Amino acid sequence: MTDPQVSEQDALSQSLIDTKQEELILVLDFGSQTSQLITRRVREQNVFSQLARPNLSAERIKELNPKGIILSGGPASVYGEDAPQADPEIFNLGIPILGICYGMQLVCDSQGCEVKSGESREFGRTPCTVSDHTNLFSGVPTNFVAWMSHGDQVQNLSEHFTSLASTETCQFAAVKHHSKPFFGLQFHPEVTHTEFGGMLLSNFVQKVCGCEGTWRISNLIEQEIESIRERVGDKRVICGLSGGVDSSVVAALLYRAIGSQLSCIFVDNGLLRKGEADEVSHRFGEHFQTDLHVVDAQEMFLSELAGVSDPQEKRKIIGRLFIEVFQKEAKSIENAQFLAQGTLYPDVIESGANPDGPAATIKSHHNVGGLPEQLGFELIEPLRELFKDEVREMGHELGLPDDLIYRHPFPGPGLAVRCLGEVTEERLKVLREADLIVIDELHKANLYRKTKQAFAVLLPIRSVGVMGDGRTYEDVAAIRAVETDDFMTANWSPLPHEVLERMSTRITNNVRGINRVVYDISSKPPSTIEWE
Repeated sequence: MTDPQVSEQDALSQSLIDTKQEELILVLDFGSQTSQLITRRVREQNVFSQLARPNLSAERIKELNPKGIILSGGPASVYGEDAPQADPEIFNLGIPILGICYGMQLVCDSQGCEVKSGESREFGRTPCTVSDHTNLFSGVPTNFVAWMSHGDQVQNLSEHFTSLASTETCQFAAVKHHSKPFFGLQFHPEVTHTEFGGMLLSNFVQKVCGCEGTWRISNLIEQEIESIRERVGDKRVICGLSGGVDSSVVAALLYRAIGSQLSCIFVDNGLLRKGEADEVSHRFGEHFQTDLHVVDAQEMFLSELAGVSDPQEKRKIIGRLFIEVFQKEAKSIENAQFLAQGTLYPDVIESGANPDGPAATIKSHHNVGGLPEQLGFELIEPLRELFKDEVREMGHELGLPDDLIYRHPFPGPGLAVRCLGEVTEERLKVLREADLIVIDELHKANLYRKTKQAFAVLLPIRSVGVMGDGRTYEDVAAIRAVETDDFMTANWSPLPHEVLERMSTRITNNVRGINRVVYDISSKPPSTIEWE
């Protein structure tokens, strides 16, 4: 079985996985919601990890030369007709393999064990007892709590395997092969609910696979700088700035690599947070002294958005105008051949852009709407192998300030998706003031870093209020704050009542146009983090 041919651009995009790391742990994704989390947990051991499609050929895996392979969980049953399968030859490569949940069942099934639907399903926290403390369970207590999520389980072990741990209803909660470096865990060590899960993964990566943990963000920065210089030569690179951490880290990395050959474009669409345009202009125009092009397009955007309330229509208008404005400004920059974007590894995974990666196509990974193709630029994506927390670490290494590195995410369409209903200059002004108060109170309470995203929303609803001796009829503002690891799911943040009270009091007292404040206690799913 051979992999399909990939284009020159695809080959370039996957070059990091081929060349940059001597120590690689490959994670084959069988559809688990926590597959990305496995790769992150391995990287926490200072070992590089990549997510790959489940049927990646043994031949391709040999080329990648990983120190170990992890088979993720997944929703299927290994005995199902359409169950995803790994190339059976991977079990003959002599590479250590750890199967997690579905991955364990797949390993055991391939070696003659019997997998069936369990008499009792296990979901959630489950007491687990260790019977063998060598290798995988070195340093793990005899009794600990594991996070289970399965209906099927291994019912009968072949003579090749032995049990390492069990639960009340799962005799083989962990197993190992007698002669081959194969291990299986029926529970999920990657989630925080599993006690000592990090130690289990560390034992596999270090003790079983023999990794020394040599991967460092600082080393990656130097590799990227060298790669960018070699590729760019004497040409100019354009970087689109948004004010967020991703584009800022890209710009800082490029500035260190090519200095004055970098041109940044910042489009002020009139939908930014208070003071954001001035901050970006100061940071990159004065501090980094880049060739910064600030395009004031506020009037154009607000004019086109006038009278529009439908959220999808808003997004389409903003996306179209952004491309038009960016394209016009980019054409004015001489000798520009490259466009840099802050694409992250989750974007690559969800777009199906890497031929070795999972096939899911959830969104386009071109986070500026296909501009490279429209402008004829070559694409540079120096963050495409990194998760958000690793990007922040790179920002630290590059000397970016903490207030930028840990700034909460901001949607591409800006405040238009937080100003429900029609977007007007007056309503945006009200929203900016309310949002500033929310963020200020979080900082004062030392809660900003504990919440991953927080903001105010202006609702197209008016309510009756009383201020002084007069009756008011003004807008309602909602406060949204969430806690999350990956933004794929999120829980509403239980902010202290006194903090919410201060936010509400300041907003209703100081922001003209708002007389009522509510707090959003919806989680994702079923809700989304943003309101539109």
